Amino acid sequence: MPSRLFSPLTLRGATFDNRIAVAPMCQYSASHGTPGEWHLMHLGTYAISGAGLVIIEATGVEAEGRITADCTGLYTDAQEQAFDRILSFCRSVGPAKFGIQLGHAGRKASTVAPWLGGGPIEGKGAWIPDAPSPVPYLDGWDIPHALDDAGLARVKSAFADAARRAARLKLDYVEIHAAHGYLLHQFLSPLTNRRNDAYGGDLEGRMRFPLEVFDATRAALPDATPIAVRLSATDWVDGGWDVEQSIAFSQALKARGCDAIHVTSGGLRQDQAIETGPGYQIGFAAEIRRATGLPVIAVGQITEATHAESIIRTGEADMVALARALLWNPRWVWHAADTLGASVAPPAPYARSHPSLSAKPFVKR
Repeated sequence: MPSRLFSPLTLRGATFDNRIAVAPMCQYSASHGTPGEWHLMHLGTYAISGAGLVIIEATGVEAEGRITADCTGLYTDAQEQAFDRILSFCRSVGPAKFGIQLGHAGRKASTVAPWLGGGPIEGKGAWIPDAPSPVPYLDGWDIPHALDDAGLARVKSAFADAARRAARLKLDYVEIHAAHGYLLHQFLSPLTNRRNDAYGGDLEGRMRFPLEVFDATRAALPDATPIAVRLSATDWVDGGWDVEQSIAFSQALKARGCDAIHVTSGGLRQDQAIETGPGYQIGFAAEIRRATGLPVIAVGQITEATHAESIIRTGEADMVALARALLWNPRWVWHAADTLGASVAPPAPYARSHPSLSAKPFVKR
């Protein structure tokens, strides 16, 4: 039987050659939000990887929305121009389509890179983060500013402005980051949203701002550009955000024109009790897919080609996203194609590396 993993997938006006995505992976290597030579190398690697979609890392829609001072942004002309150079290079060497994840870190902003400890920046260069409520991520961290009406309007406009820049970059896919404890997730979860205005309280109130951000972002993109939302299906904390609420949120997004849900979990609080293992989040994706009818992207310790094939073939998800597995082995997709009897289009100079590769290699444009 032909591989389902290597069958095309169409979302709105974009068709991806296969159901494999490179998940957005923060590199903490930008300068003032501007990607540089590291990103050229990193993204160029995945341009020739054989993946159908490469999602650029969580990219701040404003300076204060970056996780670290070294994270990418898409709020200045210099950043847009740098991404344009990198994307032009990537498109010249490989067939992958590119998307971007737009986000705001909220109370998890103003931190240092993970390999430097991951805690809050101290002294010069630090900033007070924004959040739905003045609840710090951890004891000893700065108490965030609770966004007022002007702040909410500013953040919403920042998402729309970043989306317009993404459109000018001709990105094939845009994803809003509402997961892993960042700002929009903070609005969704009752553990971090303690507001008593229209943007807090019950589920409808907690969903209000993320939905407004979605509407503003969708309106700023061309009709043909698919838009997805990455959400944490559960906080893994009692009394927090859960799958039932995730389904309600996804249904509301579907009504507004969302094209896919990228399903992950956790990240809101460090006391989360996560039960990990191969494909440990797939069940959440399958539940959301069944309940909403929306295409879903599944992610989380997917490392084997046969497992990825099974996820697509059994209808648990429409696409799988890999991160660490592709960092370890950037040729994972080529090897998966060989395992599953499929083919990919490698760059012409590499096409002779294995007989299972496509007879029609990608030729530089």
